[in-house]
Amino acid sequence: MAAVTAAMVKELREMTGAGMMDCKKALASTDGDMDKAVEFLREKGLATAQKKAGRIAAEGIVYPMVSEDEKKAVVVEVNAETDFVAKNEKFRTYVADVAAQAMASSAKDMEGFMAEKWIKDESMTVQEALAAQISVIGENMNIRRFEQVEEANGFVASYIHAGGKIGVLIDVQTDVVNDAIREMAKNIAMQAAALKPLYTSEKEVDAEYIEKEKEILTVAAKNEKPDANDKIISGMVMGRIKKELKEICLLDQVYVKAEDGKQSVANYVAEVAKANGAKIEVKKFVRFETGEGMQKKEENFAEEVAKQMGM
Repeated sequence: MAAVTAAMVKELREMTGAGMMDCKKALASTDGDMDKAVEFLREKGLATAQKKAGRIAAEGIVYPMVSEDEKKAVVVEVNAETDFVAKNEKFRTYVADVAAQAMASSAKDMEGFMAEKWIKDESMTVQEALAAQISVIGENMNIRRFEQVEEANGFVASYIHAGGKIGVLIDVQTDVVNDAIREMAKNIAMQAAALKPLYTSEKEVDAEYIEKEKEILTVAAKNEKPDANDKIISGMVMGRIKKELKEICLLDQVYVKAEDGKQSVANYVAEVAKANGAKIEVKKFVRFETGEGMQKKEENFAEEVAKQMGM
């Protein structure tokens, strides 16, 4: 049997656009024969599927899933090219299957996840199952990310917004679990969906981030008040940082349902804890928004048709 080298894997990957592990498997299965390896990938639907990979898949849905005992949850993002496909029932069923896969996964990164055996059909990997779906649906698709949350001493709550545009998980540590506390968790998940916090609390904020903000705000304050002494400048800077942290930290944000318009999320949690005789800590949240950070390709339909007709 011919040895499969890294150079061969690289060459096959460039020829077909298939994943590294798929190329390695194809070469091993065909005794290093490059042409047969290409055929192997095409037969598996991988090379054909990858021809669509140049098209940007920035639509899709975010899908959270919580275990029956509420101790474990996962949220996944699966992308497609168009909103039309994202609303397709077949696509949504597939995304639910991806979430079930992610719930059971032990993978530490996406490469490991894509190489796992597909739970619904262990004759193929997650990558191969994706390729099969691309061939059926006819659009480039991508399993972009997933994150698991586990809470042994409480529960995990989920919230999905706008039919899958935003998904949120909330990790709640508590010694009491009842409907009132579940309702609190859902309200906080809705807050996270609407106001896009970056951190759960101030203690999560990177010290380097704070120092950088201090530098920037100090220069800005000195430009505003060039005659002010260092104590005044320092007071201005710390006041602005405190205000910024109230906007980016979930527990420090003003609770959107607060009747007085002033109550923080942390105070709302404390209020619910007291009313239910419970100890409650919101430990973390995960918020996925479909396509965030991805460039969406805007195409002129007339130009695309002209291009395909060679005009």
